This record gives sequence, C-alpha cells and structure tokens, in this order.
Amino acid sequence: MRIVIAGGHGQIALRLERLLAARGDEAVGIIRKAEQADELRQAGAEPAVLDLESASVDEVAERLRGADAAVFAAGAGPGSGAARKDTVDKAAAVLFADAAVRAGVRRFVIVSSMGADPRHQGDEIFDVYLRAKGEADAYVRGLDALDWTILRPGRLTDDAGTGLVRLEARTGRGPIPRDDVAAVLAELVDTSATAGLTLELISGPVPVSVAVKSVAGN
Repeated sequence: MRIVIAGGHGQIALRLERLLAARGDEAVGIIRKAEQADELRQAGAEPAVLDLESASVDEVAERLRGADAAVFAAGAGPGSGAARKDTVDKAAAVLFADAAVRAGVRRFVIVSSMGADPRHQGDEIFDVYLRAKGEADAYVRGLDALDWTILRPGRLTDDAGTGLVRLEARTGRGPIPRDDVAAVLAELVDTSATAGLTLELISGPVPVSVAVKSVAGN
C-alpha cells in the first residue's frame, strides 16, 4: 500500500511511518520544513515538503494521487495559539479531505481527539482546539466520496506501547501511548470495514489487531 500522512513529522506519524515501512508499505509524510526530511527517511518514509496552511487543494491532491489511503495526523501543537487551531486542526484537515476526494483516494483516517465537538463551548485554547477538531470531523463525515474512519485517542503518553488497547465508540477517558495509537492507525488504514466509524481509543486488555477486527465487525 501507498499511504500519505499529513503531519508527517509528528510524534504519532513518525511511529506510524516506521511501522508501515517495516511491513513493506510505502509511507509518504507531508512536512512543512525541508530540514525534517532526513528524520522521515530514517523512519523509512518518503518526505513531501508542502505547507498545508498555504497549499491549494490541487497541490495537495497531486501529492495524494496514486495513494491507497490518506491519514491526517497533523496538529498545531500544544504551544500554538487559537488561530492555528483553526488553520491546522480544522482548515488543514478539511483541505486534506477535499484533496483526497479530488485525487480519488477513498480510504481516509483522521486522528481527532477525545471530546472533539463542533458545539463545544468555551474560549480557552483547549476549548478552541476541541471545537476545531469537532468541526473537522463533522466535515469529513459529510463526504460521501471518502471511506472515513475517525480515531479519537485519550491522553497521549510517551510510555512504551503494550499493544493492548480498548477501541470502541465510547471508551471513557484514559491514557494511551503514542506507540499504540500508531499501531491502531496501521491496522485501520488496512481495514476498510471500519469506514463510517468514529472510535475512541485508550489502553486496555485487547491486542490491537483483535480490537480493530472487533469494531470492523460491528
């Protein structure tokens, strides 16, 4: 498979790229800065330099053409202000989804956040973030041309992954290592039977592959 990942230098994306390369898939990571390219190559991914905050739909679609799946794993980051929650967490996700439609890439997985909701109230930065993620999710859900899956991890940690998770429509809050989020994403891009599902993810008792097969059967 050829899988294009937005936010290719992010902590989850780099882990995902390593997993995809290890199993023989072709990972392409979209990055904003050329100096990040070497780190992607070390992860086994092909770097593609493109700023999703300024690129056109056609420019992004050109990067997506020929891909089997697209993963939106970009984020403005915890140190960013409210404006970039809108331009990255919402607008870049919308742009990437529109570009996938234009490029004919049906399989689309978006990394969202637990609690994301377009109607979320409040003016704090985290409130703006949850609203932006919720608006992006709602937009993707409305695109019939995509076989989308929305993944909403709990509190992200840098603990070593266990390969054991809880993946359900509603899990309740909890932590999840980034390693395990990447492992779930690697399974999801390969499991189109999860299309149309919004899934929450935290650490749990079930092996990743079993958890993904279980929700795919629902």
